[in-house]
Amino acid sequence: MDSHVLQDFQSELTCSICMNYFLEPVTIDCGHSSCRPCLFLCWEEAQTPMCCPECKEIVENSDFRTSIMLKKLASLARQATPPSDPRSGEQLCRTHGEKKWLFCEVDKSLLCSLCSDSPEHAVHSYSPVAWAAEEYREKLLKKMDPLWQMTQDMQDNLNEEINKCQSFVDYVVLRKNMIQVQYHMMHKFHVEEERFQLETLEREAQEIFQQLRDSEIRMAQHRERLKEMYRELTDMCHKPDMELLQEPRSCCITFLDMEKPKPVNPELSSLYITGILDMLNKFRVNSGTIQGWANCYMSLSHEDRNKIFGDDGGTKDPQTVESYVMWSADGFTSGRHYWEVDVGNTSNWILGVCKDFMTSDTFDSEKAFLLFSLKKNNHYRIFTNSPPLIQYVQKPEGRVGVFLDYDNEMLSFYDVYRCSLIYSFSLPFLTSPLNPFLFLGSP
Repeated sequence: MDSHVLQDFQSELTCSICMNYFLEPVTIDCGHSSCRPCLFLCWEEAQTPMCCPECKEIVENSDFRTSIMLKKLASLARQATPPSDPRSGEQLCRTHGEKKWLFCEVDKSLLCSLCSDSPEHAVHSYSPVAWAAEEYREKLLKKMDPLWQMTQDMQDNLNEEINKCQSFVDYVVLRKNMIQVQYHMMHKFHVEEERFQLETLEREAQEIFQQLRDSEIRMAQHRERLKEMYRELTDMCHKPDMELLQEPRSCCITFLDMEKPKPVNPELSSLYITGILDMLNKFRVNSGTIQGWANCYMSLSHEDRNKIFGDDGGTKDPQTVESYVMWSADGFTSGRHYWEVDVGNTSNWILGVCKDFMTSDTFDSEKAFLLFSLKKNNHYRIFTNSPPLIQYVQKPEGRVGVFLDYDNEMLSFYDVYRCSLIYSFSLPFLTSPLNPFLFLGSP
């Protein structure tokens, strides 16, 4: 074959990034091809929109399939090309003086033809060095796909931890304001206790914030280790056949034994508020009113069930199923009102107040002020709406207290067992009745 034609042929099978024959070649929409590992690492390091390394055209879709034909041709070209590195040149057998061109699969050694016929290797399986090297490269490439996916998953976890860190900082500021408002509402009673709670919150917040930052660093370091291992495997694949086959194999399984960093679950202590239940019980709604809720049930619309819990339940008779909705037919238009709800062992529940409830046969969460409990993957999460906000406090056990101060436009939730505050709403511009609302899901 003409040397210029051969060079052109070899050039078409060469990655423009690593300048080696293709490994797992993929073709971009623009028509140019590169090694999949090289392309991923190139985009990862660039920190810019994905584009073709040759023509710089922006890449919209990164879900590439391996070009089987290019892969086979590159493999053949690699096997047919003589080694250019003197160190990886042909090795001669010291015993027979012949070229070692066979690779023993049993003891992982290089053999000449005469060595392969010796009694020591006669029953062993062996193959040409170039073929054995290609087979080993293929094994390495198969290990690299899950390794890269782990790297990307760790990036997602890292992003979540960074967002959680900022959310937690904002939440701590908000919670400080809630505690201050709560104590001012109690006529500045127990000033020393208020100071203690704020100091405790500040100390716990600093500790948890540091845990979040440490977790963020651990995840970033773990991701870098995964990426470095991926890069090492890529470099190993490009090594000459002789050097590749004699490399230690332990690095191929190291990443499987690496322990994945666990995310931090920030949770502040639910501190006891002296005398809070005694004060709230002065405004307790009579039990007859609460029992009257049993006359009112509602099925959540499919959209609202999915939005809140992803639940397909719903009925107009709570006695026949585990999940149901109840509300008070009589709304509050003034004054202060307190009631308690026993959530028991139920994992998923909603309670609070809603506006204009009887004017519609569907549930509108935008017209409600609610506290939610949701269990997902054996993890509890407490959050509120208007605006949506995660509550970084302990999950209440048993009874939850609800206190509505209509005149001062405040709604508060309390952990009755711990005598502590969960959350306080500000209810702006109240002009309509507020109806107590309760949803109890399955345990």
